[in-house]
Amino acid sequence: MTEQYYATGRRKTSSARVFLTSGAGGIVVNGKDADTFFSRKTAQMIIRQPLEVANMLNSIDLNVTVSGGGISGQAGAVRHGITRALIAYDESLRVPLRKAGFVTRDARKVERKKVGLRKARRATQFSKR
Repeated sequence: MTEQYYATGRRKTSSARVFLTSGAGGIVVNGKDADTFFSRKTAQMIIRQPLEVANMLNSIDLNVTVSGGGISGQAGAVRHGITRALIAYDESLRVPLRKAGFVTRDARKVERKKVGLRKARRATQFSKR
């Protein structure tokens, strides 16, 4: 059996589990082809970015399970997971992936709504008179 590498990626409220094996470059997300699961071109581009930096688009297979959040958050979580799996596969890839900005987890989340305001920061309109 070929060796398998595992990593977890997160973004907003999404969480992705990535299993990396050597292969022909297939990416399966939740049982579907990556391009079918992520119909938007930007999301397809985002999940392939770490593979392009590492020059491994056609040399490894990825099996991904992603849950929570929306399309954008899920794509970011998959990218983060792929990056971590590549680092587990080959530690020398850490420097170029770090330089590209894929290793650091994007900690931004939706800010909670506060009491007395309409949204997180939006208050009702002020009336002088």
